[in-house]
Amino acid sequence: MRLVIARCSVDYVGRLSAHLPTATRLLMVKADGSVSVHADDRAYKPLNWMSPPCSLREEHGRWTVTNRAGEQLVITIEEMLHDSRHELGVDPGLRKDGVEAHLQQLLAEHIEALGHGYRFVRREHMTAIGPVDILCRDAAGLTVAVEIKRRGEIDGVEQLTRYLELLNRDPLLAPVRGVLAAQGITPQARVLAADRGIACVTLDYDALRGIDDAASRLF
Repeated sequence: MRLVIARCSVDYVGRLSAHLPTATRLLMVKADGSVSVHADDRAYKPLNWMSPPCSLREEHGRWTVTNRAGEQLVITIEEMLHDSRHELGVDPGLRKDGVEAHLQQLLAEHIEALGHGYRFVRREHMTAIGPVDILCRDAAGLTVAVEIKRRGEIDGVEQLTRYLELLNRDPLLAPVRGVLAAQGITPQARVLAADRGIACVTLDYDALRGIDDAASRLF
């Protein structure tokens, strides 16, 4: 990983154009080729970024990052304050607890639980910021990214939002919509998900395992 602190301005040129005026920022270049621009007030979320595969061309006072769609992230560096490289090695990744991991496996096997006509594509679809639990297609053939939680909360919606921002930059997948699937989903998470166009699905763990006895239910 390469970490650069520089006084710079940033322009994104593509389907949408965006400009960041001159300020001191952290530029992060990862081993996978991704480049992201960070401020000191946004927690983990970058101000702008370019997902791999992409190329970085460095010239005096100027970085140009280009992805395979021809979009560019142009960073104009006025002053370089820090430049360091670090070998982080292979990360084992975030491991879900037993219930979430089993839910992912069960939903992959019974993807129709999301709706009629859904087709499973793959589990653990990798992005620059981590794996999407399940990638599938709906009855219309559109790509759907599914984030699975034992309990669906605002953090799960935020996580899925970040995945969708990246996935929708891939012309082979876009447009991609999101589904938050959980055994229980909080009202706050439902409101935020609806605001961001993300669907919510409540999963019945026993039904997915095939042990739900409808005859023993009162309702």
